[in-house]
Amino acid sequence: MYRFDRDRYNERMRWYLHDRFGMFIHFGLYAIPARGEWLRSTEEMPEERYLPYFDEFNPKDLDMRAWARSAKRAGMRYAVLTAKHHDGFCLYDTDTTDFKSTNTPYGRDIVADFLEAFRAEGIRVGLYYSLIDWHHPDFPQYGDRQAPLRRDPVAGSNEGRIFSRYLDYMHAQVRELCERYGKLDLMWFDFSYDDMTGEKWRATELADMVRTLQPGIILNNRLEVSGEGMGSLAACEPTPFHGDFVTPERIIPPAGLFDAEGRPLAWEACITMNDNWGYVATDTNYKPADLIIRKLVECVSKGGNLILNVGPDARGRFPRQSEEILAAIGDWMDRNGESIYGCGPAADGPIDAERPEVGRLTRKGDTYYVHLFEGFFGPVPLMGFPKERIARIRRVSDGTEVPLSTSWIHSDYPDIAFADLGPSPVLPDPVDTVLAVTVA
Repeated sequence: MYRFDRDRYNERMRWYLHDRFGMFIHFGLYAIPARGEWLRSTEEMPEERYLPYFDEFNPKDLDMRAWARSAKRAGMRYAVLTAKHHDGFCLYDTDTTDFKSTNTPYGRDIVADFLEAFRAEGIRVGLYYSLIDWHHPDFPQYGDRQAPLRRDPVAGSNEGRIFSRYLDYMHAQVRELCERYGKLDLMWFDFSYDDMTGEKWRATELADMVRTLQPGIILNNRLEVSGEGMGSLAACEPTPFHGDFVTPERIIPPAGLFDAEGRPLAWEACITMNDNWGYVATDTNYKPADLIIRKLVECVSKGGNLILNVGPDARGRFPRQSEEILAAIGDWMDRNGESIYGCGPAADGPIDAERPEVGRLTRKGDTYYVHLFEGFFGPVPLMGFPKERIARIRRVSDGTEVPLSTSWIHSDYPDIAFADLGPSPVLPDPVDTVLAVTVA
């Protein structure tokens, strides 16, 4: 039986806390109606209206190698695919149900294709698995606040539904994922709510099985909580099914997260590119690439990761806007990735460096990465950096030396170090110009 061990925990989290940036992929039957992955719930849609999408599912333009190359080009180091979402449709060749991608006109095991392609690009791989299943006849419907038939006492009646039988089914599916597809780096469960939490899922048994079959795997915290809540590791009372990281959704915490004894918590902000996880044809409210870059920097500066979602369309293609955003992020990461990978907050470093007024601060060892989002009139103040301890300053994007300023214009501030970026107040990179300040 699994027992929490701090040293082993730190070891399995090492890659995750280094890589910092991942891709989430929500894909399934819901890409065809293109109204979001929750449409069965939001529209209270009976299954007979949903099943025609199963007979139609054939993403003939899906090029999994292209997906993987887009993630790598963007600088993403890990990726998570929805093996099964709340609708119960499986993107893999399970023995537990006929409701799977290999039985559709497409006929392929999408999970297998995903794992092969992303591993080939050197990207760590994880699978999302929904604890909820609106397709299974034993999953409760009537009275559940999210199930499609929650207000239909006849069609949604829970009479004859045996939840333990559903749990056997769910555990068997997770076992298949852990046994049949080689090494998995991460399992992303979703999610607990109301009284459906913890041991309601037979969570100790489930987590122990996963960790036994996949030694070193990382689990999120949604066997215990939803997108809100921290979990038992944060309370310093880890259950056998504790999450290894916290999962704030659609928000970046105002500050770093810490457990009850003051230790930093691993966390990952899961963020959509537009307003939905699954493909929505009318949703063009995309976040610009420069905003996402700055928010990635913010996550790292607070000790967190960012996993950014893409929702492929019904033909299996990443939306054009998503591809453009990923490419722009990748351009910046190509030049500045060293200020993200292996970095964390400036706190506990060798000096008390301060976040710039118009940017962020990340750190790796004795090197502080000063992220500048706006230009300055005059040289750049490096607050909290003792002049005598600055060994060198380099512009990360091209390695250019940045000298300390000796200008008279800041003579009224003799205790502050100023970096001389030249006479122009316009930054070399208007999105985020990064200075690597190494201290002795």
